[in-house]
Amino acid sequence: MEAKSETFYRRAPLISAGICLGVGLGGFLDGILLHQLLQWHHMLSSIRPLTNIANIDLNMVWDGLFHALDWVFTVVGLVLLWRAGGRDDVPWSSQTFIGSLTIGTGLFDFVEGLIDHQILGIHHVKAGPNQLVWDLGFLAFGALLIVIGSIVIKKESTVNSQ
Repeated sequence: MEAKSETFYRRAPLISAGICLGVGLGGFLDGILLHQLLQWHHMLSSIRPLTNIANIDLNMVWDGLFHALDWVFTVVGLVLLWRAGGRDDVPWSSQTFIGSLTIGTGLFDFVEGLIDHQILGIHHVKAGPNQLVWDLGFLAFGALLIVIGSIVIKKESTVNSQ
């Protein structure tokens, strides 16, 4: 019977890949849904409102930089996944991978919400009335995803160590 820490250690490459992919995909989901489709905010919309062409252009550039960073996280996650796939000592599990993706997406939401919405105040989830409620809901959703992903991974670890 394998110790829990040994099982986790062996799954670490798969978990790292899933978390990186989750951060990248979470960022893409945020950018596509909240920035582009719903147009609730843009990267600098609280400090450079979309009231003139110069501010629209500036927000467009920063949204592009945001998506470029999401792309980097996604590529790094894919490289890590590829490398983990080439190792015989890494046990493959859909549950571990999905849990890791969920943690990564939650980490994106929580960290981005904390830094951009709360600390820097460069934009809010949905500016205007109740913007703090939207921002806190975004943070809570991120934290919930982290907890759910962790439970999924821990449950897989418990099943495999029995």
